[in-house]
Amino acid sequence: MNYLRGFIPWIVFAAIGSAHWQWGALAALAVAAYLFAMDRKRGVSADSLILEQSTIVFFAVLGVIAFAATDSGLRAYGGALATGWLALTAWATLALRKPFTTGIAKRQAPREVWTNPVFIRINIVLTAVWALGFTLTAIALAVIDAESLGSTASIVVQVAGFAVPAVFTAQYPERARRAAVQKGA
Repeated sequence: MNYLRGFIPWIVFAAIGSAHWQWGALAALAVAAYLFAMDRKRGVSADSLILEQSTIVFFAVLGVIAFAATDSGLRAYGGALATGWLALTAWATLALRKPFTTGIAKRQAPREVWTNPVFIRINIVLTAVWALGFTLTAIALAVIDAESLGSTASIVVQVAGFAVPAVFTAQYPERARRAAVQKGA
């Protein structure tokens, strides 16, 4: 469940940002920077912290916008922007052949499996599932915001958009490893 830690700033933003987007962005930035600093202090390599670095960039930019233009129309699309950024991050890491889940998995898996094709494939699949989940959530949130469907619909979409990939992430790696063993990989 280490992968959940990387989403703490996003949860902070969702909780605080719904009422005060500029303070939500600032709080999320502070939490993201703190978690990043703690990971680096513990010796986690920067290339294993792609999601964390992307999070810091997003909330730094959003914070500047939110404080500079408190009445910006972007405020209504905070959830869509946040999950859209996560989608962009996930898709970019796949395009660069450095799935963001790999950095998280490396913190838990022994070094000798990091180059194993099964380990690599698991992380490609997991990142693709997260990327798709983020993309669909961002689109749904943009529609909900544009149609003024309300916070209940937004919350349901955000929870589903996070829960489905999280459940998949919790279950898929073991199934993939068992399948690889059965195939003799």
